[in-house]
Amino acid sequence: MTNGNSGRIFYGWWVVAAAFLNLFFVVGIIFYGFPVFYASFVESLGFTRAQVTQGFFLGFLIIGLPSGLLAGAIIDRIGARWVILTGAGLVGISLLLMGRITKLWQYEALCALEVLGYVFAGPLANQVLVARWFRARRGQAMGIAYLGLGAGGVVAPLLVNYLIRTYGWRNALEVVAVLLMAVLFPVGIWITRSTPEESGLAPDGLAMESGGAVTAAAADSSGVAEAVQAKNFWLILLGSTLAIGAIGAVIQHLILYLKDLGYSATVASRFSTGLLAASLAGRVLVGYAVDHVRKKNAMALFYFLLGASVLLLGMAKQPGAAWAFAVVFGFSMGADYMLVPLVTAESFGTASLGKLLALIIMGYSLGQWGFPWIVGKIFDARHSYDLAWRLSALAGMLGGLAIYAISPRREKAGQLRSE
Repeated sequence: MTNGNSGRIFYGWWVVAAAFLNLFFVVGIIFYGFPVFYASFVESLGFTRAQVTQGFFLGFLIIGLPSGLLAGAIIDRIGARWVILTGAGLVGISLLLMGRITKLWQYEALCALEVLGYVFAGPLANQVLVARWFRARRGQAMGIAYLGLGAGGVVAPLLVNYLIRTYGWRNALEVVAVLLMAVLFPVGIWITRSTPEESGLAPDGLAMESGGAVTAAAADSSGVAEAVQAKNFWLILLGSTLAIGAIGAVIQHLILYLKDLGYSATVASRFSTGLLAASLAGRVLVGYAVDHVRKKNAMALFYFLLGASVLLLGMAKQPGAAWAFAVVFGFSMGADYMLVPLVTAESFGTASLGKLLALIIMGYSLGQWGFPWIVGKIFDARHSYDLAWRLSALAGMLGGLAIYAISPRREKAGQLRSE
């Protein structure tokens, strides 16, 4: 992890630590912890299950899609640092205001604001950030950064449940907001740097005079127009949309489902925490393994296993089956968002990575936020999750098969195979 010339720690690892914290709060705490509030919204405000999940879905459709495409272009032009800071502020403000809501339209408006912050400070910006600082050790660096997402998810359900029981759900939202901004603003201002060139470095800590490898790699990168005409782009988009949609459906409804089965809110939160703890092990394994194997094969395996594990939810009334699901599903989540930028870079290079990831993330976000809404609609119509879980399992397995169908990249003659 050191800079070979000075023996000091390569600054890119500090950037990885910053990305860890960004993902810990913006994705881990918000995406995995926010569903703990759903029961309070249902009980206190009278929202239905479709309504508590449709806020983010509508916010993504109205705000997330156009802002995501804009964010990708801005990141490629000015870097990720200020985009992440802006997003952290938007997420914090939306949570502060959400503690005061009384009506559904207020909830939906603030969900839209939170989605905008999530787009700016979440996976897209941090994936590009880490990919720009690393090449040879990109998988390892991305794996460490994405441990933040898993760690945030481990902490979130129990933390939010504790805050709600102790202070009430309105004050709990405000506490989370203040904590998020108190950490991410100093980190963004004092630690995050968008590219190694800003610090006179090259990816992986190489000296600038070795930058010819960077130039060659950039020359071998595909532009956006070329990439979107390729079959691989659409397979990545389809596979990640299906698998991450299945993840979103399960995560957003798991605690509500477990409470329906008779588990208390505290016990249901423990299952959710166990699931995210298992994901940490998956991220560690994936992060270290993908630098040594073909990334799309690892991604396909984990996605397929993730989908198959959802079938265990049909037996979750038995605690043993519920724990088996949590462990297998959680471990498989080690490949959720993390491998998307790695497989995209492996297929198309990094020159236009921000724009390509913006397109892919906007696509899979339709699954991430749309699938939970569809599952809520299915439950409201049938008063059962059985059909929803079978469809989610099928989506995950088909997503794995789509990723497996990606063709190996043909390198241009005479150029470095460095991506």
